[in-house]
Amino acid sequence: MAAALLANTLYSIGFVLEKRALTSLPEVSIRQPARLLRLVLGSPLWIGGSLALAAGFGAQLVVYRTLPIAAAQGIFVSGLVLLVLLSARLLGEETTGRERYALGAILGALLMVVLSLDESADAVSQAAPYPLILLVCVPSLAAGVWLYGSAERRSRHRHRLPTTGVEYGVAVGLLYGVSSLAIKGVSTRLTSSGLGTAVVDVLRSPYPYLLLFTGAFGLVMSQAALQRCRASLIVPVCTTVTCLFTAVLGTLSFGETLPHDPLRLALRLAGTLLAVSVLLSMPRHDQQADLQPPIGAKELTPP
Repeated sequence: MAAALLANTLYSIGFVLEKRALTSLPEVSIRQPARLLRLVLGSPLWIGGSLALAAGFGAQLVVYRTLPIAAAQGIFVSGLVLLVLLSARLLGEETTGRERYALGAILGALLMVVLSLDESADAVSQAAPYPLILLVCVPSLAAGVWLYGSAERRSRHRHRLPTTGVEYGVAVGLLYGVSSLAIKGVSTRLTSSGLGTAVVDVLRSPYPYLLLFTGAFGLVMSQAALQRCRASLIVPVCTTVTCLFTAVLGTLSFGETLPHDPLRLALRLAGTLLAVSVLLSMPRHDQQADLQPPIGAKELTPP
């Protein structure tokens, strides 16, 4: 639990620092990845945010070695509260009433998942078949990249309403979901006796290569999306998709059983369904941006 809360804190701080750094940089695009990397690596604030995210990655490894996948994801969602508070304080981002209700519902879903935990019955898996992992991860990566590209094409339409970033968040969330499964896989390989044996086991698995792919594409895609959209909305959407993806497909892939107690099972399933419902109900267009006239537009006075 302590490692999960630490990971939440590090991830929230990392995203906020990166967002603040991106607001002072020229516009970045996934079509120019080399330029994007050159710009962000020249920002000390962005580097500080990325180091916080890397530390959160280390804490996440500890979590996956001690908690079932579904339980860990439920706790990770709690970081959304800290993220919203930091976004309001450091970025000046204000959430709408509908978005605040949605975050409250997500916290309710978190509470259901936490109450479904049973330390004496929940078992932490140790391995998963590599073909099954690839069968789950490869189509998910393709879907995430396609969805992001589709959102990019629609955003270039001249008369399109300003987007909240939900589509970007879902796309990046799919990539981070695959990354989360890879982190879980690496944590299972680290149980081997001896550091050398563990390293060899990890390199023989598909997990480090999935991490490289999701790290490269996730970095470029997330930074471009984070610069255009509010962190207080895009990151919760991304986090929700990642947690649901990992909790559902990770539990099935790694063979972790659901609670046998009917009440605990109902709580876990209800929490998952509630989080999905909240995600589907999130607004697709940014009402805050709609209130401001386009740059250079003239106010029309009725005759």
